[in-house]
Amino acid sequence: MEQTDLRVPAQAAVRPATPSQRAVRAARNGGEPTLEFTERVPYDTYVQASTLHRLQQPLSDDPGEMSFLMVSQIMELYFGLTCHELRDAQRLLRADRVWDALAPLRRATLHLEGLNAAWKGLRWMTPADFNRFRNLLGEGSGFQSAMYRHLEFLLGLRDETLIRPFRRQSDVYADLRATLAAPSLWDDVLALLARHGHDLPADLLDREFTAEHQPHAAVEAAWVRIYAEPGPENHLRMLGEALTEVAEQFGDWRQHHVKAVQRTMGAKVGSGGSAGLAWLQRSMARVVFPELWSARTAM
Repeated sequence: MEQTDLRVPAQAAVRPATPSQRAVRAARNGGEPTLEFTERVPYDTYVQASTLHRLQQPLSDDPGEMSFLMVSQIMELYFGLTCHELRDAQRLLRADRVWDALAPLRRATLHLEGLNAAWKGLRWMTPADFNRFRNLLGEGSGFQSAMYRHLEFLLGLRDETLIRPFRRQSDVYADLRATLAAPSLWDDVLALLARHGHDLPADLLDREFTAEHQPHAAVEAAWVRIYAEPGPENHLRMLGEALTEVAEQFGDWRQHHVKAVQRTMGAKVGSGGSAGLAWLQRSMARVVFPELWSARTAM
């Protein structure tokens, strides 16, 4: 395949414009869009669209491979965007700004909905379709997505062994290790509950964050108490519902992943060395924000 030049063009500055400047421009154009620019089109300067559209380098001439490649790239962008929102929510929760933290959590839910919708772009793919280019992928696998690992770690799904594939990529590895060593969103929520008077054991709050959180009866009891007060001033209850939406949408993405694998390759072994479908199905047993779900039995 012909190789594409991926060098990023020189970054021009995005020039701010005031409402009055926009009004003058619209009057000058007679209400029509501006068609002449002295430099790079401002939209491309900001969005970097011309760069994005040079990032697809399929390995075959099969037309369906472009769908597989681009949907994978779209998912990567959504992983990063969701991580951005969850980190903003963490920052606000650490400052006890529970109401303000609801906004990035709601945005994260919407981004996860978009992530789930991306699977529809691959529903056409049968095993025969995938097999036409699968061998060219070698050992390449979604299992090796560093940004997906950041997302899992932020949501509290933690397994230190999963960063080992990135040891030869020092920057990527260092970033993953930093996320793994820092509190997850759920850890920050538990710290918040403790600051708001809920009696949680010290070993839950002061622990080694690289280890995955284990469900605890005290956390479940705290959520039962929180949900017992349905009033509009109960921001912790609103937080619980916002977190539940995030967990549900993420769980839907994992389930869509399982179904996509079943649809395109059945129970064949995975490209990255795993058992494929069986490995994914086992991973589904790990629950995001577990006490938010188990507490519902006692509500």
